[in-house]
This record gives sequence, C-alpha cells and structure tokens, in this order.
Amino acid sequence: MQSCAAAWGLFCRRSRSLVGSRLLLPHASWSLRSSSSVQEPGCSPRHIERLVPRHDDFSERHIGPGDKEKREMLRTLGLGSIDELIDRTVPGSIRLGRALKLDDPICENEILRTLHEIASKNKIWRSYIGMGYYNCSVPPAILRNLLENAGWVTQYTPYQPEVSQGRLESLLNYQTMVCDLTAMDVANASLLDEGTAAAEAMQLSHRHNKRRKFFVDPRCHPQTIAVVLTRANYIGVSVELKLPHEMDFSGKDVSGVLFQYPDTEGKVEDFTELVDRAHQNGTLTCCATDLLALCLLRPPGEFGVDVALGNSQRFGVPLGYGGPHAAFFAVKESLVRMMPGRMVGVTRDATGKEVYRLALQTREQHIRRDKATSNICTAQALLANMAAMFGVYHGPSGLKHIAKRVHNATLILAEGLKRAGHTLEHDIFFDTLKIQSGCSVQEVLDRAAQRQINLRMNGDGTLGVSLDETVTEKDLDDLLWIFGCESSAELVAESMGEDTKGILGTAFRRASSFLGHQVFNSYHSETNLVRYMKRLENKDISLVHSMIPLGSCTMKLNSSSELMPITWPSFANIHPFVPVDQTQGYQQLFRELEKDLCEITGYDNISFQPNSGAQGEYTGLAAIKAYLNGKGEHHRTVCLIPKSAHGTNPASAQMAGMKIQPVEVDKHGNIDIAHLKAMVDKYKENLAAIMITYPSTYGVFEEDISDVCDLIHRHGGQVYLDGANMNAQVGLCRPGDYGSDVSHLNLHKTFCIPHGGGGPGMGPIGVKRHLTPYLPSHPVIPLQVDSNASPLGTVSAAPWGSSSILPISWAYIKMMGAKGLKHATEIAILNANYMARRLESHYKVVFRGTGGYVAHEFILDTRPFKKSANIEAVDVAKRLQDYGFHAPTMSWPVAGTLMIEPTESEDKAELDRFCDAMISIRQEIAEIEEGRMDSRVNPLKMAPHTLTCIASSTWDRPYSREVAAFPLPFVKPDSKFWPTISRIDDIYGDQHLVCTCPPMDSYESPFAEQKRASS
Repeated sequence: MQSCAAAWGLFCRRSRSLVGSRLLLPHASWSLRSSSSVQEPGCSPRHIERLVPRHDDFSERHIGPGDKEKREMLRTLGLGSIDELIDRTVPGSIRLGRALKLDDPICENEILRTLHEIASKNKIWRSYIGMGYYNCSVPPAILRNLLENAGWVTQYTPYQPEVSQGRLESLLNYQTMVCDLTAMDVANASLLDEGTAAAEAMQLSHRHNKRRKFFVDPRCHPQTIAVVLTRANYIGVSVELKLPHEMDFSGKDVSGVLFQYPDTEGKVEDFTELVDRAHQNGTLTCCATDLLALCLLRPPGEFGVDVALGNSQRFGVPLGYGGPHAAFFAVKESLVRMMPGRMVGVTRDATGKEVYRLALQTREQHIRRDKATSNICTAQALLANMAAMFGVYHGPSGLKHIAKRVHNATLILAEGLKRAGHTLEHDIFFDTLKIQSGCSVQEVLDRAAQRQINLRMNGDGTLGVSLDETVTEKDLDDLLWIFGCESSAELVAESMGEDTKGILGTAFRRASSFLGHQVFNSYHSETNLVRYMKRLENKDISLVHSMIPLGSCTMKLNSSSELMPITWPSFANIHPFVPVDQTQGYQQLFRELEKDLCEITGYDNISFQPNSGAQGEYTGLAAIKAYLNGKGEHHRTVCLIPKSAHGTNPASAQMAGMKIQPVEVDKHGNIDIAHLKAMVDKYKENLAAIMITYPSTYGVFEEDISDVCDLIHRHGGQVYLDGANMNAQVGLCRPGDYGSDVSHLNLHKTFCIPHGGGGPGMGPIGVKRHLTPYLPSHPVIPLQVDSNASPLGTVSAAPWGSSSILPISWAYIKMMGAKGLKHATEIAILNANYMARRLESHYKVVFRGTGGYVAHEFILDTRPFKKSANIEAVDVAKRLQDYGFHAPTMSWPVAGTLMIEPTESEDKAELDRFCDAMISIRQEIAEIEEGRMDSRVNPLKMAPHTLTCIASSTWDRPYSREVAAFPLPFVKPDSKFWPTISRIDDIYGDQHLVCTCPPMDSYESPFAEQKRASS
C-alpha cells in the first residue's frame, strides 16, 4: 500500500509541473466552489470547471442536496437563503461569530495517502501480552462480506424486526454460541467490553440482593478490576480484593464475587468450592472467562456460576488497539430479567411463523429510566455478528481444533522454557504462561526487542507469554531463542512424546458437547458461508436501500474512504497494551482528533476512553462528581433532568451515584424555566448537575440555554450537555461557549462512525479545563500527564476505547473542513424543516422553536388517529416498510408520535419519496376515518405485506394486492425491498422466552416428520 501512496505522490508532483495540461492535482480547494478564482493560462473559469470535477470536494459527496435542490427547498419554506433559515432557527445569542479553525479540507485520495503516512508510524510487533486480547485470523470471507460491507455496517438497531431478521438471526447465533460454550441458560446480544461487562455483573449482583460488598479475585485482568472499582465507587458498593481462600461470606453481606477462569496469569483453577460457599450465603458468583479456552475446559455453567462474561474478540475480530470488540454476558435463567443489554428472542409473526425480535425491551433505559437494568444504548452488534460468523464458519470441530492448536503450542513453549532453566508459576494452563526467568529479565526483554516481540512484564518481576491461533512454528522458535533455549520447537515437540496432554489429561477437560445446532454445522465452505451471510443481509434494510429517518440517531452517510483504514494492518493488528512508542501513528491521530473536536465543541480536553454514548454520559457525570468531591462537596448528588433530555440520561446519572429529579417542559417543548428555578431553589444545597440535550430531543433550539447554564452555575452545579444532537450545532454554535462544562460526543452519529446494526458506538467526552484533571485513567497504560491529576477512575477496558474506529471521524473532519462541516449542519436543518413543511398539512408537528422552525429533527403527532381510525404510531411504522422505508423513532420521546431526522446526506428526491409515503399513509388513514376502509382489516393494520403474502393463491382482504405492495409509483417490483416476515407478536415472545437457536428437531425434513408421525 505504501508503494501505491508513493506512486500517487510522484504523479501529483509531475502533474503540478504540467502547466496547461489537463492533469491537475485533486484537492478540496480545487472545486466548483472556488473554480472562478483558479485559472491556467488560456483557460476560462468554465474550462476549469470541466477540468476540476465536483467530486474532488468531499463535502459535495457527503451532502445530499445540490444547489438547485437547496433553492427549491428554501422556496418551499418561503426563505431566500440558508443564512435566513439559520437566523430563524438557532438563537443569535449562542451563534459562533467566526469560522471554525480547522485545517484546509483534503480530498478522498489525499486523505488515504495521509492516513497511510500516519499509520506507518505504528510498529506492528508480534505481541504475546494476552490479558484478554489476542491476535486472531479474521476469515477473509467475513472481513470482506461483513466488516467491509455497507449492507451490514449501516443498519440500525433492530427495533423494527420485520426488516431486521438477518442480523437478528446472526445475533441469536451469537447468543447460542455463548450459551453453549459457557453452559449458561441465557446470553445477551453483546456488551461493550470485558471490563464493563464485569462492572455490569457487579451491578446486577447489587440489584439482586441489595448488599453493598463485592469480592474480586486479584488475579482478574487489571483493567477489569479497575473498571469494576470505578463503577462501584459511584454507586456506593465496597469492592474488596481477596483470594478465594480469604473470602468470608458468613456475614451474608456480600452481593457477589468475581473471578477469572483461566486467570490473568494463565492458571486454571477449580472454583467449585468457592461457588458453593458463596451460594450457601446468598452471594452471586460471576466468572470472567475465555470462549476459546472453553472449547477444551469444563464450562463455568457446569460448576454453578450465576454470571459468565468475557470478550469474544479472539473469535475473528481484529485487535484494533483495544476495540471495538463484543463482550459476552450470560446468566442463569432466574436472572434473565435483571440482565443488562439487548437480548434477541424467538417469537411468532401474524402468520404463526417462528421469527426473531428484541426481547424484554421494557428493561431498557428509555422506558425504565433510572430504574433500568443498565444505561446501555449502543452495544457491539457488528462485532458480535463477526464473532458469530466465526463460530458458524469453523463449527464445533474447527473451534476445538483451533483451541487444541493454541494449547499444544503453549505446551511446547512451556517444555522448552523449563529445559532452558526457567520456572513456570503454574502447572495447569491453556494459552498463558507466567515465567520466573532463570536469567536476567532485561536480557530476555532485549532479545525480544531484537525480534520485535512484545512480552507481558508483570509487576512482580515475572514475565508473561500468551499464545494465539496465529502462532507458527517460526514464532515458537523465536520465543524459545528469546528465553535462551537452544532447541527448536520441532525438536522440543518430538521429545515430548504422545503422553503430554495438558488440560486434556486433567479433571478440567470439557466432557460436554457444544454448538450442535444445524447453523454451526452447515456453512464450513466459503461458498456456503458467503451465501448464508448474503441471505441474512438481504433480509435487512440499511442505508444501502433508503434513508433511515430516525430522530436522535443521525443515520448519515458513512463514506467508503472513511471506513477503509479500519482494516489496514497498521491500525487493526496492534495490542492495546504495547508500549506507547510503538503507536506513534495512533498517538498523532488522537492528538489531531482531540484538537479538532475541542475546536468544534469549545471544550479544552477530550477523553476517548468511553466506548459508547451512554458510557460517555456516565463518564462525564463521574467527572463532575469527582470534581465536586475534590472540592469537599460530597453532599452534592442531585441531578436535574428535563423531560426533553435524551432517554439514557437518568440511568447514566444513577450509575454516577446521583439522585434524579425531573424538570417539566412547557407546551412549546422548552424547559419550563419557572419549574427549573423552583427545583434549583429546592435542591440548591445539594445540586450537582443538570443534564440537557441541546437542541432538545423535541427538536427545538431553546432560546434560554445560556440562562439555564448560568442558573445552575450560580447555585454550585455543573452543566452536562448531551451530545446526541451535535449534528445540529457543528460550525454554528459550541456547547463550551454557551455554558456547558462537559458533553459526550456520539461519533457514531455526528462524526460518521456507522451504527453497525446496533453498535459499535463511540462516546468520547469533552470537558472544560477545570474538569480535565478528573478525566479517566488506566491501570496498564498511563494517560494523565498532569501531576495534579485526580482521575475519576477507569471506565473502559482499553485506554483509548475503541481506537480502531477513530480514523473514521478523523477522516470525516479532515475531508469536510470548517466550511463543509458548517454546511452539513445547515443542510441537516434545512432538510428537516423542508420535510416538516411538506408534512405539516397532513400531520401536526408537535414542537417548533420560537421562530416557527424546527432544528435537525421534528416530531409528528399520530395520537389523534387512535380515536378517529383506530390507528397508532406502530401501524404507521409498519406500513412504511411496504413503501421501502425504515420507520422513524417511534413513540419516543413522546408516546404516540414519530420523530424524524433526515440528516444532511439525503438529497431532495429521497426526502420527497419519504414525504410522499407519509402523505399516502395519511390518505389511507383518511379512508378509514371516512368509512371507506375497514378499521381492523386495512393496509396499515395488516402491514407489512411480505412477498409470500402477496403471492398467496388466496386474497380475501378488502384492498388490492397492488395497494398492499406497490402503494406509490416509486415502489417498483424490480427495486422493492420486501419485509421477510409479517408483523410480529411481542406479547407472545415475552411470555414464551426463547433466546437461543431452536432445537435440532425443528430442522427435520417433512419426510422425517411424516415418518415419526406414522410410527
């Protein structure tokens, strides 16, 4: 790749010298917008326009509407310019009076060359550090057809199951794989990482029995311990680090215990006695474990644990300098309703067909607020799907083969080390050795550096080596040489004989089978796997099909040039705990992205550690709490949250140890200032913070935002501004300027990281200078350089969160530049107002700003139709699927409404198609209201209409098949997206909870069924 970059650079240098030729260097500044000032000798501006194509300006590709379309939309609004629209929408008191100070924009070709240069500064050494992170072989079929496939990475969270059956099936495969390997009853569809999964287990234990003590085995991974300690600190749980024999449960005051199996040093230990003792005293047991090890080891479910958790990264997901990776979390059936995160369940549709959907959603934070099982909103669906496909591709035999290969390599290395005079701390292990060196540790490390190999340096002077599936005979030879062993791996292996069985010769050997379901035994050739992935992909609607107009979710373009670098080896194949001097490319990228985000937001510093938006909320509030505690104001615990704030806010505040008090909203969607003042006066002595979403979740720029911030500050509180709606602010106003102290930034919204079907997300926080000392730390890689720092703790397992997807946002900002970013915000607001204007005569727009305009999103009221036509928001949502669209955000933040956000990436034609669909649906509602259509059997109540339904030999509905499937001219047979199932039955699914693949007998052929029936 570097040679390609060099060739490109040579071409550019030559083209600069070809005066008068038609070979021009593509660059963002050489675009139509500036072509009138660029002339070559003998060329008119018109000629230059032909020579310098529009596509060299990336912002022109990212922003959907062209100049003509913008003028048409403005004309519809009765406005003469975009400036006039912004003047009427965004309060002048908070407007940024200058352009953002960002680098000049770079075109797509140039950005990739620049990123190659940055990435080349990273050193890809072989890392045997372990600690929950391993090199792995990502099957190219999965890499190309899933991770690099827009049909998989641009899907939204599967809240609309009729158009999400593909990824729901894949996530059910993931859950089944986790349940089988851990021998647990139920698993969720992923969590953020192993450290936060352990923290969720601690919180689950506390919720379960209300006890405020939690034991942790100190042989858990250090980053896991750090995350648990931080989370416990803010909810008042006391964590005690104790070895199993030191743990006393007799006081019946311990909520739970966490241990690692195998532990961070590699030791495999029998925890059966610990589990029994804990259970006798009402304590839950939580086991952090390794899925690959469990292919050979007795699984935790078989010795009674209540919660099993860990990281599925080594199942075909790149290291990525720490993420994103999918954590797994599985529980006993009795704990299923307390389990955090999303869970896929089996239900049935209107025809009785067995189908999939998200189960038990009433546990989620948008509904239960501070009483939710967690604040998790974005998980790691994309990475869980990769891990699931890894399991599908290899199957039980393949996974067991990989596990045996890793274990055998470790046995060979162990034998060689012992022969070289080194001492192994543990006799029973899977892939990790703790080594007491028989020579100078520094000598070993120096030899390792000569081979460009990273080992784990333990605090007690020992060394650690963790092997993985990528290890070759050459790698073993190098490791043996590093430790002074004169034999080769081949000679060591030959001398060991056949009787060396490792854990397979002990009582720890797994005796139970796993992954017996047909899906894990059918797709082991690449041909079959690719067809299976494509079959699932085809069931799901994504941005490759049509706009996804979800309010508060910002489903915008994720460009190919932004996504390409995440699979480059120089970004993907780096362990998160390598020495920092090996990651100078990443460090440069972090510095530049922090600088740009600070300029965009008005904050002084950024922490990239939070790896989801909800995680960012929690981190920002924890920073506030640490700041207040540092001032001796521990009593400040009250957090005010307007009802117009984002849905995760109350749960995040609860996690940060705050007490939530709601603030009313007036009829225009603004914070009720009188009620706010009353609440501030009531709680002024204990006021910690206010959480505001701006513009509000109701789609309104509130005029009094600065006054609200001043009011909180005057009474000793801090202002947390939720960054979910930053897409309406970039380049126009900055939270740090109008009074906010801290915000999280949804990089998977405003800054173009794709949603991935429900994750990954990224939620870094920006803070004002007084909060900087309290930003997160890390126990393995030092982050804070200020000697006066008082970090809030550790919030994610990796130092910089999901590092490998940060190049996406970096590239987006660099390619857009200040002008492009501002224009994107303006068009997001223009698109929303155009749609609101087109729809306002058909639906009531619930909230508007004082000037009569909405922000970047708006809410349509469907509540009147319940009385007039027996039609609800869900009916409109399902009917939209027949028109080829994913539904807007449904019944949130206002019950019975639809919240629409078009983003800046959709052009006018797509906006019009969606508006036409909504208007057509309104006409269908009118037919019901007027009695021309049955109130129970109509296109809305019966939606969505599948191909099976339309092609049925019988049709007894009082409307035609054409009305059902092709309601408008743009819905054409040759391009129609067909929902693959009929409307699902949520109630049935929650009453009959099934969260793993159906049993094998459900796959029997009709012949087998007939034979069984006849017998």
